[in-house]
Amino acid sequence: MKILIADDHAVVRQGLRLILANEFRQATFGEAQDTNALVEQMKHDQWDVVIMDLSMPGGSGLNTLKEIKHNHPHTPILILSMYPEDQYAVRTLKAGASGYLTKETASEELVNATHKVLRGGKYINASVAEKLLLQLGNEAGRPPHEFLSDREYQVLCMIASGKEVGQIAADLTLSVKTVSTYRARLLEKMNMKTNAELTHYAIENKLVM
Repeated sequence: MKILIADDHAVVRQGLRLILANEFRQATFGEAQDTNALVEQMKHDQWDVVIMDLSMPGGSGLNTLKEIKHNHPHTPILILSMYPEDQYAVRTLKAGASGYLTKETASEELVNATHKVLRGGKYINASVAEKLLLQLGNEAGRPPHEFLSDREYQVLCMIASGKEVGQIAADLTLSVKTVSTYRARLLEKMNMKTNAELTHYAIENKLVM
């Protein structure tokens, strides 16, 4: 079995590898430190499961996830993120991920999650499952941020985290003009006018840590 671990922190990659190697003793491992390296690894080899961080240098984790699933639709991808489930779990599952774990719970849940996605299942906790059911059954009751595109949502969370437009542009490898356009769109969709309103909303709805 071949497992690819993508995270920009070497100590995290090493820790995940130790946890998995103890369970999957015949497994071989690959590593990627950013989204570009991850995409290249996927091009040059076949992997039984990919475990990837959502926030790495090189570009949007969500966009990278969609690209990988487009080119490798049968490869299960388990997202391991610092962001709480409420922030990105549903979006990553809709983008094709087979499961979502926070780094806080990784040591307890990683092995079970890997087993499940290798069998073709989805790994989500009860709160995420409930959120998915609510979205399916009650379109009118969904909060405004759930109608944002993935990129608009990402910009919202970064603004609420205190980042300026220029910093967001650098982090996402976009132009300042493009980020400003996303900001204008999400303000319009959220019926808000200022970054302060966005920040207050994000904190109130637990979209930022």
